[in-house]
Parts: sequence; C-alpha cells; structure tokens
Amino acid sequence: MSLFIVVLMPFLGALLPGVLYPAGRRTCALGTLSVTLIALIGLISNFPALLAGETVTARIEWMPALGLNATFFLDPLGAFFATLILGIGLLIIAYGRYYLSSSDNMGEFYTYLLLFQGAMVGIVLSDNILMLLVFWELTSLSSFLLIGYWRHLAEGRQGARMALTVTGMGGLAMIGGMLILGQIAGSYDLTVILENRDAIQESDLYLPALILILLGCFTKSAQFPFHFWLPHAMAAPTPVSAYLHSATMVKAGIFLMARMWPVLSGSEAWFWLVTGAGLITVVLGAVISFFKHDLKAILAFSTVSHLGLITMLLGTGTAFGAMTAIFHILNHATFKAALFMSAGIVDHEAHTRDIRRLGGLRHLMPVTATIATLAALSMAGIPLFNGFVSKEMWLEEALHTEFFASPYFVAAICTIGALFSAAYSFRFIFHTFFGDTRRDYPSHPHDPNPGMWLPPAFLVCLVLIIGMAPFLAEPLVKFVTAAVLGNTAEVPTYHLAIWHGFKPPLYLSGIAVAGGILLVLLHAPLQRLWDATPRPEAKSIFEGLIAGCVWVARRITCGLHDGSFTRFAAILMVAIVAGGAHAYFTGNATAATRDMQPASVVAIATWAMLIAATGFLVAAHRKRLAALILIGIIGLIVSVAFAFFSAPDLAMTQISVEVVTIVLMLLALNFLPKETPVESSALRRLRDGAIGCVGGLGAGALCYYLLVRESVAPPISDYHLENSYAGGGGTNVVNVILVDFRGFDTFGEIIVLGIAALVIYALTEALLRGPVRARLLNRTPESPLAGDRHPLMMVVLTRVIMPVLLMIGIYIFLRGHNLPGGGFIAGLVVAVAVVQQYMASGYAWATQRQRYPYHGIVGAGVLIAGLTGIGAWFTGYEFLTSSFTYIKLPLLDEFEVASAMGFDLGVFLAVLGAVMLSLESFSRLARRAHTTDSLHAMDIDPSRDDQTEGDH
Repeated sequence: MSLFIVVLMPFLGALLPGVLYPAGRRTCALGTLSVTLIALIGLISNFPALLAGETVTARIEWMPALGLNATFFLDPLGAFFATLILGIGLLIIAYGRYYLSSSDNMGEFYTYLLLFQGAMVGIVLSDNILMLLVFWELTSLSSFLLIGYWRHLAEGRQGARMALTVTGMGGLAMIGGMLILGQIAGSYDLTVILENRDAIQESDLYLPALILILLGCFTKSAQFPFHFWLPHAMAAPTPVSAYLHSATMVKAGIFLMARMWPVLSGSEAWFWLVTGAGLITVVLGAVISFFKHDLKAILAFSTVSHLGLITMLLGTGTAFGAMTAIFHILNHATFKAALFMSAGIVDHEAHTRDIRRLGGLRHLMPVTATIATLAALSMAGIPLFNGFVSKEMWLEEALHTEFFASPYFVAAICTIGALFSAAYSFRFIFHTFFGDTRRDYPSHPHDPNPGMWLPPAFLVCLVLIIGMAPFLAEPLVKFVTAAVLGNTAEVPTYHLAIWHGFKPPLYLSGIAVAGGILLVLLHAPLQRLWDATPRPEAKSIFEGLIAGCVWVARRITCGLHDGSFTRFAAILMVAIVAGGAHAYFTGNATAATRDMQPASVVAIATWAMLIAATGFLVAAHRKRLAALILIGIIGLIVSVAFAFFSAPDLAMTQISVEVVTIVLMLLALNFLPKETPVESSALRRLRDGAIGCVGGLGAGALCYYLLVRESVAPPISDYHLENSYAGGGGTNVVNVILVDFRGFDTFGEIIVLGIAALVIYALTEALLRGPVRARLLNRTPESPLAGDRHPLMMVVLTRVIMPVLLMIGIYIFLRGHNLPGGGFIAGLVVAVAVVQQYMASGYAWATQRQRYPYHGIVGAGVLIAGLTGIGAWFTGYEFLTSSFTYIKLPLLDEFEVASAMGFDLGVFLAVLGAVMLSLESFSRLARRAHTTDSLHAMDIDPSRDDQTEGDH
C-alpha cells in the first residue's frame, strides 16, 4: 500500500466517526477501529521491502522551486514508530469504547483521535522537513482538542491551553532550526540532509540550528525546563493520556532527536544540551512523581522521568546509548500504556484517582490489580520484566559516560533517578491495590467489562514476553538502531539478555530497588517534609510569564493601536520613506539609460488639472459632497491618463468603477453629516502635510528612477505578448491575463467581491432588525428634499439609455477577448444601467420588477467561473487553462469560440450581482418613517397616491 494512503487514511477516516455515531456507540467504535486497522495493514504490507534492505518512498512534486514536495519514506525507524502509533492506537480505540460514558460524544472524540493519529504518522514518515513541520503543528492543534475534550472542566481547558502554548512555541523555534538545516544541506529532504553530517557540523549555523531544533524537541517531549505542561495534560480522558504518554505526542520529540541523530549528535553542544536536560528531567520527574497523590499525576511525572532517560541516552552520542534508547522506547510504550489504562479503570470504577482514598483493591478488582502490578513492576525495573533489561543497559551506559570530568557523576544521578522510579512504582502498587479493603470508596469498585481490561492485558503480555525472552526483541532493536546510526557508527554487538553476571549495573539496580522500598516505607514523614518545604511551582511561573507577556503586549498595542488612522498612516509612511532613502543612499544606483520623452501641452494641462483637483480635495476634504465630486474628477483624469498611455482596458474599467462607486458613496453620504468635524490641531495637520509631501515626492522619485532605467530582469509582459494568442486564443493581452494567465487571481477577486457584498447585506439586515432601525427611520434631513423624488425627465432619459447601455455591455463582453473590454467592464456597465433605474424610479418600483435575487447572481457567477476552470481538467489541462477553437456557421464568417468566455461570464455576473446587492442594501437603509415608496415609475401628480389609498 502506498505511504500516501497510510498517512491520509486517519485524516480521511476522521470523517467517519461523526457519521457513524448516530448509528450507535458500537458502530462508531468499529468504524474508527477499521480505519486504524487499514492504515496498520497498509504499513505492514511494506515490511517485506524493508526486510530486503530497501527504503520505501512515495513522492509528489508540489512546489519544487521552494523545496516543498509531498514526500514520504519508510525506513526501520519510521516503521517502528508508525507501528507503535497505529498498534497502540487500535488498543486505545477499543478501550475508549467502554471508557467513555453515554454523555460523551464518542464521534467527536474519535474524530480528534484520528486527526492526532494521522499527524503523528505524518511526522514519522515525512521525508520533507517542511511537510514534517506541518504535521508537527497539527499534533499540537489536535492534542489541544483531545486534552480539552472535557471542556466543561476548567483543568481540561487550562491543560489544553498550556500544552498548545508550550509545544506551539517550541514548534515555532523548530521551524527556524529546520529551515537553517535545509539551507546548510542545500535541500529540504531528510534523506539528503542525513547524508551531510560534515557540512552541517562544520557550518557556523550549526549551533543556532541545533538549539532551535532542540527547543522544539524538548517542548514536545516535556524535557526540563518545559516538563510542566505534560502532567497538566492528564485532565484529558484516560484514553488520551494513555495514547499521548506511551506512543504519540511526547515521543515526537524523541523521534526527531533519533531521526536527526546522525547529523546533529557527536558534538560537545549536543552532548551537554541533550544529556544535561535528560539527566535533570530523569531525577526531577521521578522525585515529583513520588509525592503526588493522583494516580494519573504519578504516571504523568513518571513519563517525564522516563522521557528524560531516553533523552539522556540519545545525548551521550554513542551507538550503545542509541540502541538502549530504542529498546526503552519500546518497553516504555508497553508498560506505560497499560498503566494509564489501569489507572483509568480504577477511576472509572471507584470514581476517584486519589491514592489516599484507595487501597485494598486487589480483593475487589483482582484482574485490574494483576495487570497494573505487572506493568508497574516493569516500570520499577524488576527482573523478568522488560523494564529491567533496558534499565540495566541504561545504567551500563551511565557508567561509561563522563560529565564534569567525573566518571561517576552520571551513574550517581541515574541511580537516584532509578531509585525514585522504583519508589513511585512500589507506591503505585501498594497504596492502590494492597492493604485492607476500605468502606468509604466514592463508588463500590469491581473489575470492568473485558473490553476495558483486555487492551492493557495484551500490553502486559508483551511486557512479560520481552522481559523473559529479550532476545526475541533483539533483531528488531538492532534493525531500528541501524537506521538511527546511519553511516556514523556500527550497531553494537551487545546481546539483550536477562543475566549479564554480577556487574556494576546490577549492583546499582539493586541499590535503586532497595532504596525505593525504603522510601515507600518512609513515605508519610517524607510527604510531610515535602509539603512543608517551599519550592518553585512551574505552573505558577508559567502563568506569571504569560500574564507578563500579555501585560507588555497590551501596553504596546494600546500605545500604538489607539484607533488613530492618521498615526498609523504617519508611522507607515515615515518607515517606508526611511527604508527607501536608506536603500537609495547605501545602494548602487546606476546611471539613467533612457531619455525623457517630450511632454505635449495637452499632457501638461491634464497633469496640472490633476494636481489642482488633488490640492482642492485636500483643502476641501471636510465638505463631504465636494470631496466626493473632486474624487470623481480625479478618477476621470486618471482614466484619460490611462487612455493616453495606450491602456484602453484600464481606462474603461476606471470610468465604470468611478460611476458605480460615486453612486454608492452618495448613498452612504446620506447617513453622514455634510461636513467632517475638525479633529486635528494645526500643528498636527502641518506634520501630516509634511509627511504626505515627503511620501509623495518619494513615490514620484522612485517612479522616475525606474522609468529612466532598464528593468533589472526581463519584464513578464514579453511572455504575455508572445503567448496571449497562442496559449489563450485572444489578442487582448489584458483580458487573457485576467481569464487565463492569472485566472486564479481573478477567481479569488470575484469571490472576495461577492463576500464583501454579502457582508454589506448582512450588516444591513442586522441594522434593520436592531435598535438602530428606529434612528434610521426617524432621522431628519439637514436640508429640504426635492418635491419630486422621481422626476419625469430623468425617468424618460434612463429608460432610453438602458437598452443602449445593455447593448454596449453585451458588445464589450463579446469583444473582450480580442479587443478592449471583457466581463468585468461589461458587468460594471450593465450595473450602471440598472442603477439608473433605481435612481430614477425608486427602490420599491425597481424591486417589484426584479426577477432574480442578487445573492443568486453573485453565486451563479462564482459557480460558472469555477465550473469553467474545472472543465479544463477534462481536456487534460490545469485548472482555469483556456481552450479555444474556430467554427464557421452558414452565412457567417469563421469566428473563435473560447472557454474563457464562460469564465468571463462568471466574472460579469459576480460583478453585476455584487454591485447591485450593495446598492440594494444602501437603498433599504435610506428609507425613512412617515414616507411611502411610490410604486409608480415617475412623479406626475403626487396626490394620486392619496386618492388611490382613499379609494381602497
């Protein structure tokens, strides 16, 4: 099965639980289970190729110029982690079926779980680091949904926010590190990066890249000082906790350190950073775990400690350390998932996780007690359990690792960590399941349905099999270790066995177990001492840092973003001018290569009119109507300039836009005072004028500089001119650009235009249904209104003009592909024709004659444009690629038929519908109380309305 299917299956399957949930919880669980099972079978189908020494790959070129390709590869390391993710995922789904209560939305839960599962599989199988980063952030988002699944619990919401904040910030750091790594290696493909160890470690950017990547790994895998978020994630439902802690999210950082081991390990920086963080986390997590009372808190901090153990092993930079890390990843996944599910069973049946309210459960829950005890003994590192074998190897590596020039420091720290690990494991066993049966359990506990205890029982069987016969796991561990080491080292010849003789690791292990038993016996006085000892609380520190960041951000935001547009514009303009000036005076400005063209008298006069109109606009900008008229004059002059510079399409568009916008703005001015109040002081106006003049002169200087010199690169216009007819079938290059070369842009623009019109309509609806409606209806005009709202001359004139404008619009539309015109301009022209009818005869009269809703016209336009683009797929071309041919009809000359006409029709309808929907919305707002809209076409005798009403 293709790796694409393996990765995409959980994402596609995430749609299934929500659909199946109404059919019943069992059906929903089986459907979810089948999705993961199919993905696992697809993964396993590639194992024969792996065993034959091949690396399975799947690749789709997406954006090769940017190094962003959809590439996956399956090697032993990726297969190992993917099997853990999907295999334990199967058990979690089965367990969750019986754990979740009837009030929990199982469809929603399984949807989040599959999204998370897919993101994790994507991480371990990605070959492109940019795609890996996408999946990395998806794990943070989907884990946020899972941890906060019980959103009615404050601790669930808080834990989800904390996890997202910490892992998200680490992910941002890792993005920077990965990009640096890709730049050093010259590729963003992992398979290429892993072959460039020397180039990466010799680069000056190695240390920054290493620190940034480790920040991402440490935050994801809860390494000191980012360890605090993981225990707070235990507020999630127990299936989530079991999945996160055993095989998925917290192992993502571990996986990436193992994946990047061949190129990043071996340096002093790697050793000190990774080994140091691991050692601190081992002890810190174990000590805190021993003093916790919540079963899941004990297990959560134990996970932190064991992740530190694995991190420390990877940090040593030795082949034996890497092999031990891989082995313990396997062991930890088995016993930790079983322990979390057992803790969930206890909570589910006893209705508490407080270990102080438990005890004696072995009599009431013998099956659960057996499963949990065996898994906890493995976590403690007791012989005949798999945790013992990897713990012995860990202590062996510690004895051969020097830290601070001491051969005993690491071994001592690891022994302390192992001692507390044994202590919290024994406490978990004895304080929960042993002792006398109590009578004050919140709920009478008993062993649950086999559906809940079979998944952890299966994992405990693996714990025992590997613990008693570790040689069975040796081929797998060495196979995966070889993938971690790459070409940097040979796989150690060390054999996995229960007994290696009386050696120092065994002695240290014995000390740890004996010390752990002693600590459990002394737990009560030690707990009192722990509670009485002042110590920093990571959660409080984190919340204080967040509060401080929010305070600083608020001060900066409120100081800069005070709602003053003039301030925003002034800061932006000064920054742009300063940046441009710096670039000009420090850059290499070349001499002019083009001569100035002579300016005609007409051009100078037009330019003078433009400057004069702009100056008058600035002087009279407080008089709104005058300012609007001047804006229209400026727009018309710009249209003339476009025509002068041989841009008729732009000129026609500009004129059409000016007419439509002036009408819409006139309607908007109906709700505003005639004049804008004075808000700025004379000094501020002087400042703003100076900044505006400098900005204008800067823009003019930049234009002049560019116009008198040759282009730095060949202009793209040459390509458009050469391929307009051959590729797009049109001689009007501007139109071909809009409907073919840059059809995506145009398609997006008409969608945005339609959305804007719908937003105006929605705001109008909200205003007319709210308290503002009364103010709008009862407003009084500032000056007397004309007696004839629908003058005869205007009505007659617009009736005559309308068919002419419609004919012009159709003509412009049909000729647009080869001559100036097109759907956009035609839509504006027809909109002007319809707008005139509203202006002449009023809203009520025009609405009565409206046959199609303007929303539908906008939607039809977008739909037609989209379908035209999709039609290109059926002819073997990419989306929105034009096709054209020539046909000949009787009595007519040969003419061209292009698919671009369909796209242009969509543009036409979208523009027409958006303009008219906006106009209709403003017209509805313009209505007032105590006035009636005439249904007659024109005002001849206003009293006739009164007579008509009297007759009725």
